[in-house]
Amino acid sequence: MADQSENRPTAVYGAIAANLLIAVAKFVAAFFTGSSSMLSEAFHSVVDTGNELLLLLGIRLGRRPPDEQHPFGHGHEIYFWGLIVAVLLFSVGGGLSIYEGVSHLRHPEPVTQPIWNYVVLAIAFLAEGTSWLIALRSLLKERKQGESVFKTFRRSKDPSVFTVVAEDTAALLGIMVALAGVFLSVTFEKPLFDGLASIGIGHILIIVACFLVYESRALIVGESADPDLLKALRKIATEDSSVHAVPRLLTMHLGPKQVLLNMEIEFAADVQKDALFEVVDRVQKRIRDAHPEVQKIFVEADLLGERIRSGAV
Repeated sequence: MADQSENRPTAVYGAIAANLLIAVAKFVAAFFTGSSSMLSEAFHSVVDTGNELLLLLGIRLGRRPPDEQHPFGHGHEIYFWGLIVAVLLFSVGGGLSIYEGVSHLRHPEPVTQPIWNYVVLAIAFLAEGTSWLIALRSLLKERKQGESVFKTFRRSKDPSVFTVVAEDTAALLGIMVALAGVFLSVTFEKPLFDGLASIGIGHILIIVACFLVYESRALIVGESADPDLLKALRKIATEDSSVHAVPRLLTMHLGPKQVLLNMEIEFAADVQKDALFEVVDRVQKRIRDAHPEVQKIFVEADLLGERIRSGAV
């Protein structure tokens, strides 16, 4: 069962709409004012737009059904494209911004008609803020009671949400840095500040990109399900009177809301051998009813020293 973000990736659509509008406005403002930081912000918005399109591609490819070569489906596609997004944010967004800033320091040009910058940055802040709130709302749907927003962000397994939150946060910080650079350049008549702002924007993008690379890497390698989910799965199994213990639970995310479960069950001593599969089916059904994201379940059953394997896909 696909989750809401996979069916309707609202955060991604909102980010695309905001970044397309902002990119055009920033390029216009950079052309009329000659601002280095504004041009860096324009590059940033273009990269963000491309990144969100790649996330949509990952979502679409991840929906493909299982086949012979990919028996567990294609859910990891979104993790791969999330990694590509982080690399592009690092290399293109951060690299171009720093390059533009250094070029401006070497060949400084005064910022002219700063009103263009102020108006565009104000519009950009509103648009990016709206996109950020949409993405944050999607993220907070996963939040547990008493959990901090940052912990929810770290725990999220959906790049179409946490990547947009990270990019929009970087965008809002970049806008404030660009505003400070333009203001200081105009106030003190020193283009140096504008160039430094551009370099600062580049460093913000690189820091966020490195964080996203770290998160994407963990998901691609194969990250376990949330500890609370593991606890709930063990509880469901052991609540069955025929189950003595669950010595081992192995899980891996196949997608944002697709979990693979391998569970070892020790049966109670009085359970008859011919009733084992009935017990396994009962436990699997209870798990799926309570946690539909657990889509692939494989059971290793131990009874009187004998091991019986049961799989349900």
